[in-house]
Amino acid sequence: MFGNLTERLQATFNALRGRGKLTEKDVDAALREVRLALLEADVNFKVVKDFIAKVRARTVGQEVLQSLTPAQNVIKIVNEELTALMGGDHARLTLSAKIPATIMLVGLQGSGKTTTAAKLALMLRKEGRRPLLAAADVYRPAAIRQLQVLGSQINIPVFSLGEKADPVDIAVQAVDHARRNGNDVLIIDTAGRLHIDEELMSELENISARVELSDVLLVVDSMTGQDAVNVAESFNQRLNIGGVVLTKLDGDARGGAALSIRAVTGKPIKYVTIGEKLDALEPFHPERMASRILGMGDVLSLIERVQAHVDDRQAEEMADRMLSKDYSFNDFLTQLQQIKKLGPLDQLLGMIPGLSGIKELKEVSFDDKQFKHIEAIILSMTEQERRRPGIINGSRRKRIAQGSGTTVQEVNRLLKQFEQTKELMRRFGGMKGGKRRRLNAFLR
Repeated sequence: MFGNLTERLQATFNALRGRGKLTEKDVDAALREVRLALLEADVNFKVVKDFIAKVRARTVGQEVLQSLTPAQNVIKIVNEELTALMGGDHARLTLSAKIPATIMLVGLQGSGKTTTAAKLALMLRKEGRRPLLAAADVYRPAAIRQLQVLGSQINIPVFSLGEKADPVDIAVQAVDHARRNGNDVLIIDTAGRLHIDEELMSELENISARVELSDVLLVVDSMTGQDAVNVAESFNQRLNIGGVVLTKLDGDARGGAALSIRAVTGKPIKYVTIGEKLDALEPFHPERMASRILGMGDVLSLIERVQAHVDDRQAEEMADRMLSKDYSFNDFLTQLQQIKKLGPLDQLLGMIPGLSGIKELKEVSFDDKQFKHIEAIILSMTEQERRRPGIINGSRRKRIAQGSGTTVQEVNRLLKQFEQTKELMRRFGGMKGGKRRRLNAFLR
């Protein structure tokens, strides 16, 4: 995400780092590049103008230009202003004490409201809540069925009165149903339109008037850039939304919506979706996103993602296995499956400070198909071959390739990579005392 913007900003700041001291002229030249980068990222023009003015006011002072590390100070200021631009602090979902706390999702058709409703319900259940989904989109064909299927996948109930019911009645009765059945959170999935119209807004206003809402979340497609910001402004004028959910952020190479919405509407981004899976919803942290944009990584989000998907005991056992001589393809397969749970590999690498700027990594294609090929190759091995890869001769390699739908060359490549990894781990395994413990902690 934000790949184009990150690359432009990194090139600009690398040029600054090459100078021992900075002049006001150097800063102005760098800020011109930053302004162009933001405009190319489809950030609102007024937002860019205000942002550059604030950064310049802070960077041209003697304290910055005459410091020992002026370039680092400029980057620090840009980081802080980017964080402020996106809201400063993490904005939480508003949940009232009244049961059920009712959340209404609104937005245009195709923004991802229905899937977001299921993702939000799953996240809230993991936090100990008992959510209920309400299907109030009676216009889009199969919208109700879609929500019911998603609800069954995550074992969360869905309230529906069918396609002929009035959306306002659905919302009112859903509140009563939630209260009777012990659901402490109600998420209402409303209808969208291809564009904003009076009928849509009136319907949403009627629901808001009849149901006591804890929060109203606007769901917008981040890849639509300035259109997403315009949509947010229009919805906010009529509904006074509580916050925004940016969908498809993992596919947004520009970032204009994420950087403009708060400044234009005054409303915070509360969540972002970073994949199609139902657990691919993340709270939005402005300071972490600013760090990602500047190529500084996002270690906290990476740690949270690992903690959510990987069992501590299993991770500890796997770290020990990696450093032992018995490390096998079975262990390798288990690790592979754990990594897949965490999301696309390029996303994970982007969270590690410093890796986003490495040229070799930018040129590598992290396709999920590669994971599937490796998985297929390992599963095509016999149990004995997985434990003792050394016995895999030419005929066995040919059989494994045929069984996995790959080539002998791909099998050879995997075997070679596995042996190199095993040799590296064997060296680490020879460590003693504190070094070994520190490495174990890192691998976990």
